[in-house]
Amino acid sequence: MTTFVLVPGAWKGAWAYEAVVPLLERAGHTVHALTLTGLRPDDDPATVATANLDTHADDVLRHLDRHHVTGATLVGHSYAGMVVAAAADRADGRISRLVHLDAYVPHDGDSCWSATNDHFRGVFAVGAGATGHAVRPPAGGDPRRRPHPLASFLQRIRLTGAHDRIPRREFVYCSGWEDRTPFADLRTRLRADPGWRVHDLPTGHDAMHEDPEAVAAILLDE
Repeated sequence: MTTFVLVPGAWKGAWAYEAVVPLLERAGHTVHALTLTGLRPDDDPATVATANLDTHADDVLRHLDRHHVTGATLVGHSYAGMVVAAAADRADGRISRLVHLDAYVPHDGDSCWSATNDHFRGVFAVGAGATGHAVRPPAGGDPRRRPHPLASFLQRIRLTGAHDRIPRREFVYCSGWEDRTPFADLRTRLRADPGWRVHDLPTGHDAMHEDPEAVAAILLDE
């Protein structure tokens, strides 16, 4: 059986995977859905202000240590593509499969800010206007979303290349929001890379809630 470690994207917590987790568990697998530092309901403003990409990668690594996880399938949605890439690069072979779920796939030196498009740079800039260190979630989404640490969007990732040696690397492209997606060029690049397997879903960005069965089917495809 597989151990899945699921990392949510910006503004979200473990609840982002609430419709997917039972589908994976029903198939007999162990599932850990994480909430990153600064996104927990009891995190104070100082915690949010100081959390960055390294903090979030360390959240994943500490979870692997605490639960003695090896051979994991590590899944990151959206912003968390940055997180899972950094964590996998530092995980000393404990990750056997890496899934970027409509998520950034960075090169060394990229940041979420540099890798995204003008639409989301605008979202980040406007959202950070109130405090300068926490980005308010865009209007109209799930009320459980929380302000996201700005530093995690701005910090450049440091990669040694160890994550490139993970046996299975997969990218899921959600095509139902092509007017705003920052991932269209990434899909083209990864389709041409024999080291990657690319899946397409016709959903919007929040595929885990729009079609959890389709997301689970991809993750269960061993």
